[in-house]
Amino acid sequence: MLGFLEKYTLRPAEIVPEDMQNLLVIGISEQAIQDALYVGAIFQIMNRLADSFDVAVPPPAVFALSAKSRLERGYYRAPS
Repeated sequence: MLGFLEKYTLRPAEIVPEDMQNLLVIGISEQAIQDALYVGAIFQIMNRLADSFDVAVPPPAVFALSAKSRLERGYYRAPS
């Protein structure tokens, strides 16, 4: 799936029906493929908007702290 998403992102004109068939043959459902394509499309839009508006990307240390916090507390915290 990741190889297909890479092709979808970087070389969409090269996508052929066999690409989808290969995913189905290895057991990836049509729904899972569709979901992955939607997520890929959303990330592409977000990246283009961020680039267009010159959004600052925090340094890796900030991401590391966030990841540590998420692992310790989870992604969702119920309101107090």
